[in-house]
Amino acid sequence: MKPAVDVVYRDLDSSAALNDIIIKKLEKLSRYTDQLVHSRVVLDTPHHHKHKGKQFRASIELDIVGHPLSITQDDESIHVAVRDAFSSAERKVKQLAARQRNTR
Repeated sequence: MKPAVDVVYRDLDSSAALNDIIIKKLEKLSRYTDQLVHSRVVLDTPHHHKHKGKQFRASIELDIVGHPLSITQDDESIHVAVRDAFSSAERKVKQLAARQRNTR
């Protein structure tokens, strides 16, 4: 089942290449569990910090049956923030899938 996905850009221009990356990463996540119902990815630029420079934030909200997950990652590059957020999401989904297999 292909999960529904919403990609939201706040204070950023939308990017077709970034959308493709996000969809591929979500398809990879759906391989680990078949209970992924909906996902939302929010890409934005939080407040400007004079010591850290411009930061980007990638927030992922996964609606897995009975276990909603939320992951947020900040970085100076939007692509790195997306990559790190999805690798963290992958770890959490794998842990959740392993826990569900062990309880059955």
